[in-house]
Amino acid sequence: MSEYRPGTRLYSSACETEVMVIKYKESSEISCGGHAMSDKPIVEKRRIDEGLASGTLIGKRYVNASNSLELLCVKPGNGSLVCGDEPLREKETKKLPSSD
Repeated sequence: MSEYRPGTRLYSSACETEVMVIKYKESSEISCGGHAMSDKPIVEKRRIDEGLASGTLIGKRYVNASNSLELLCVKPGNGSLVCGDEPLREKETKKLPSSD
């Protein structure tokens, strides 16, 4: 799968991670724990690559450096998210104005 549409749910083949595509303007494959993600649940899991095991957190959004990709974690796991060769980072939350 090389094109992901907003709303598509992706499942890791290396851990329990599940994400929902929010924005995708890339041409690279999304992977987790060193293995490609699938739009179908995977029962038999593969081994997580040691260098890609920093984990995902439920409710957090993950983006690339150019913000052309955004994923929402709907189920946490032990694998790290990557698009092509670029590791995804947690999106910074917006600061709310003070209510004082």
